[in-house]
Amino acid sequence: MWFPALSDGLRRAEFEGLLSESDVAMGFYGDLFRPAGQLLAAGDPPYTAGDVEAGFEQELLAAWWQAAAETDPAVVAPDADGTLVATPRSVQAALRALSGSKFFANLALRAVVADLKQVRAYLTDQQVRERARERVMARIGPETRVVVAHSLGSVVAYEALCALPGHGVRALVTIGSPLGIPNLVVHRLQPAPGQEGKAVRGAWPGGEQLVWTNLAATGDVVALVKDLRPVFGERLRSAVLSNGTHAHDATSYLTDALCGKAIAEGLA
Repeated sequence: MWFPALSDGLRRAEFEGLLSESDVAMGFYGDLFRPAGQLLAAGDPPYTAGDVEAGFEQELLAAWWQAAAETDPAVVAPDADGTLVATPRSVQAALRALSGSKFFANLALRAVVADLKQVRAYLTDQQVRERARERVMARIGPETRVVVAHSLGSVVAYEALCALPGHGVRALVTIGSPLGIPNLVVHRLQPAPGQEGKAVRGAWPGGEQLVWTNLAATGDVVALVKDLRPVFGERLRSAVLSNGTHAHDATSYLTDALCGKAIAEGLA
């Protein structure tokens, strides 16, 4: 489903025809987040506000709410009294506020809660993490030159490349990535980030040949931290896009000329 968008991005970057559909492989792991007994065709589980768990899920929901309020005037800002989404009532308030934002306007409540649970599961359940990472690693072969990863997939792809020393990937393109979120994501990465003075420094996911481009849309609240260079170094190329009301949508990113150019450079 990504191929038409990838092709459009390459066309916009004036590299039309550089890629054929047989050149593209998808590392799928979405089934790992399915509750037991759920059919894949059934859509998201019927989550409600009461299913948002204390701890990681509530903290990430709070971060999304704050980011949405900062970028969308239609979103009522959360209270700054230290009790943000600490109770079921305030979880409902957060979800209600997000439902009125441009970013979450087309998402059902159950989909928002499902996203929270997927991020939490990957970052806190080692078995889920390893299985998802293995799915992606299995797709990165000796001839793989470009890895494009969206949203939580950017975390999986980053860790997969770090676990494949000597890989031949020339371009990592991350879009709508939460990789820069401190505490919730950065400090949970594998391998664990190091320390350079007062700065946290994440591992570089490849060798000297790797060019890493990160694209973040202005209204994309999942990509809370738009510039990943403070964590991963100045070698990383960072750009901010405008995806309109579809800020986090993968297609909006893939069809952008900057994305096409980054992919083309890795294939050249």
